[in-house]
Amino acid sequence: MSRLRQVDPPQIEVRSSPLHGLGVFAAQRIRKGMRIIEYLGERVSHAEADRRYEDKDANDAHTFLFIVDARTVIDAGVAGNEARFVNHACEPNCESVIEDRRVFIEAVRTIQREADDLPDVDAVFACRCGSARCRGSMLWPPRRPPPGTRTATRSRTPRR
Repeated sequence: MSRLRQVDPPQIEVRSSPLHGLGVFAAQRIRKGMRIIEYLGERVSHAEADRRYEDKDANDAHTFLFIVDARTVIDAGVAGNEARFVNHACEPNCESVIEDRRVFIEAVRTIQREADDLPDVDAVFACRCGSARCRGSMLWPPRRPPPGTRTATRSRTPRR
């Protein structure tokens, strides 16, 4: 068993990626060392994986195969989960880890939530406490408004 704690899947979301097709994005801050998700799919032999994809268009770069070992390939195109949409990056924020013939995606650095994850984030996390010193938001970290003003902040990480 890994010493790392697994992140609950609701902490990630799949959506259109500017890099390639669909991608996985943090729905909230994910700390370095966190286990994000297990790469799931049907386990097949290398020969079966080759057979399944031998007629695939050469211009289609979407690949949902992950080599586990010399005998096993995970085909996330069959019974796969969100992990199949993790895109490659030359400076990645996560990496794959194979443990007991299972594949996990783990954060190699802290991943902040994207600024555009929730277009109405200020309304969703608005503070309505009524205090004269209210920041206008429950999001963390706080930005101090100038004295005598009351404005909403645009910080993206919810306070936990």
